[in-house]
Amino acid sequence: MTTTSTDTPARLLQLLSLLQTPREWPGGELADRLRVSRRTVRRDIDRLRDLGYPVQASMGADGGYRLIAGKALPPLVLDDEEAVAIAVGLRAGAGHAVEGVEEASVRALAKLEQVLPSRLRHRVSTLQAATMPLAFGDGATIAPETLTVIASAAAGTERLRFHYRAADGNATRRLVEPLRLVSTGRRWYLVAYDIDRDAWRTFRVDRVSEPFATGARFVPREVPEGDAAEYLRRSMETRGGGTYEVDVEFSAPAEDVAEKVPAAVGRPEALAGGGCRVRASASGPVEWMAVRLAMTGFEFRVVGPPELVVAVRELGGRMARAGGESSGPS
Repeated sequence: MTTTSTDTPARLLQLLSLLQTPREWPGGELADRLRVSRRTVRRDIDRLRDLGYPVQASMGADGGYRLIAGKALPPLVLDDEEAVAIAVGLRAGAGHAVEGVEEASVRALAKLEQVLPSRLRHRVSTLQAATMPLAFGDGATIAPETLTVIASAAAGTERLRFHYRAADGNATRRLVEPLRLVSTGRRWYLVAYDIDRDAWRTFRVDRVSEPFATGARFVPREVPEGDAAEYLRRSMETRGGGTYEVDVEFSAPAEDVAEKVPAAVGRPEALAGGGCRVRASASGPVEWMAVRLAMTGFEFRVVGPPELVVAVRELGGRMARAGGESSGPS
């Protein structure tokens, strides 16, 4: 008769790791793997269900168990190879503020690296050093560790210290209460309350160095615009001086466009017929806005301003000529 293990937590983790393999496990095979009785396996399955893991049992002579999709995501158990693969992928994406890599990805990376053993950290760093991601636009690269430290401090409401290099090259040391990280599609920004200046500020994360959480907790303040992304957009307008009003109609649904257009640019409004419209103030070169719109992958029509209409037409002509097609008279 199989001797029942008394190390229940370790056995449950081992059982969970087996069940996460996409196959059905006969009860007898699980009992052999865990070196316990089938009755113990059944009790452990019930414990996993109590913890929120949707384990499905099948009828039969031996009976089988498998993990299925549930209503909520329970904690996952990763082996070394899986943890390294996920960390490398998240790091590569987080290092550039590219489309689809938003704050949730940075939070996931922060959580994973917090518990990653040192031996796996070394493997992740080695693999990342041996690869070079392709960056789009002029988005600056960022050390993933910088993002994870900032994200962890914001999530834990801890004051943050860091060195900051301004656009004119002036270097300062800052003490802030971090609120949120915001991606504009090509850059990451930190929206935070600056303690020494007694005011809200935005910081380009690629200009931040040596960040560390002080351990001092704070009670989050209310950001002036009520939303970190909106505050960033307003501050960019103020700093940019010259701004213009973007008015674009998309043929795709608002919820789809919202996934491609950062909140700092504008929020889509649904239109009759299934399309949507984005109206927002923007600053910076209209040529970049033309590229940004093209990168959404949706059909769109620029209502205004006139200079953006021209920029989109010129971009379309260059792309057509690059593909060997005639774009007509320029």
